[in-house]
Amino acid sequence: MRRRITHDLGELATGAAIGLAGPVLLYLTVLSLPASLAAGLGILLFIGVTWLTRRLADLQRRRATMVLGVRVESSYAPLPKGLLARTRTLISDPATWRDLAWLLCQFVVGIGCVPLALGLWLAAAECLSAPLLNALLPAHMTFDPAVLEITGRSGPLPWLIVPVGAGLVVVAYRLPEYLIAGQAQLASVLLAPAATARLSAWAVRLAAQADRLTASRDAALDASAAELRRVERDLHDGAQARLVALTMSLGMAEDVIKADPAAAEALLAEAKANAGAALSELRDLARGIHPPVLADRGLADAVQALALSSSIPIELDLSLDRRLALPLEATAYFVIAESLTNAIKHSGTRRIQVAIIDNGAALRITVRDDGHGGADPSQGTGLRGIQHRLSAFDGTLRISSPPDGPTVLDMELPCGS
Repeated sequence: MRRRITHDLGELATGAAIGLAGPVLLYLTVLSLPASLAAGLGILLFIGVTWLTRRLADLQRRRATMVLGVRVESSYAPLPKGLLARTRTLISDPATWRDLAWLLCQFVVGIGCVPLALGLWLAAAECLSAPLLNALLPAHMTFDPAVLEITGRSGPLPWLIVPVGAGLVVVAYRLPEYLIAGQAQLASVLLAPAATARLSAWAVRLAAQADRLTASRDAALDASAAELRRVERDLHDGAQARLVALTMSLGMAEDVIKADPAAAEALLAEAKANAGAALSELRDLARGIHPPVLADRGLADAVQALALSSSIPIELDLSLDRRLALPLEATAYFVIAESLTNAIKHSGTRRIQVAIIDNGAALRITVRDDGHGGADPSQGTGLRGIQHRLSAFDGTLRISSPPDGPTVLDMELPCGS
């Protein structure tokens, strides 16, 4: 309690000290303008006063940010080179005059808050100690404490005012918090960017977001095109070649089935083997496009199937109690599969840990291995592919991979509530 009282009174005293500079700086500003017009002597004074005013305003912005929990931005125009150009910019900048208006308001509010806060504590102390003061102070004193002047020196009134003192203690304890918040709100109104500046900043943020979405869309299109090329290549080099060999074997068997039944039987056996291999490759290809276990049983079971098929131990920590949209589940599955493949092929790991946490708004995926570290997205396509898949859903990837490991991939995929 004592620490909070000291902190609050210190904050109010700081606000009062900042406010005390208001009349001085305003006077110097007013003094510098005619001096500048007359002989240019006040230009340096004006620039110096404005610089000091802005430093005080920045200090109050930081204090207001800590109180309100919302950053109070500045909106000062960029200052050009050259004394006269800088002076013209300062004079034409509305933020310069809003700073001075804030200083005057801070002077009134800051100076008024300190005696109010201290006066409440003094009044509370007098009310609580009224019976004691009545007993200890001589009756013929020419000056009584204010509380004794109000209640008189006799009767029960000094005792009846003790509960009033207790109430004043509560008010004196709580009021500074609101006074500090009020000064912070004053700063947020007068020192924050004007509506036009806020609109401009919002437009800049919107443009940046549009650029990010464009980049994400391009990355998704690139990833989709690469996936189509992979499917085409796998079909051409795998299943298609098997089926061509199967057709040739069946044709040759048809030609020799009567003349050489044994050779035809061998050719049919070869055709059967090619058919089985082609079917297996098609299944693998379909599993790579969208694993059946993912569609049938969800992300958790699909990741468990990945772990069971791994050549090294994989520890799972899955906090996922619902089905997500199929595109999200597919993205999560493939980034985990790619992360495991990278770790097994490149890191020399002996153990991998996979954690999936669904917090409602986002799916957080962590893949950790105890390999030799040094993972770098610029050195290979695996990590870049993960980034591209995540960026299609505005997801993020953070990589920690110091030399000698461990490597930790921390991925976040927005999924709604």
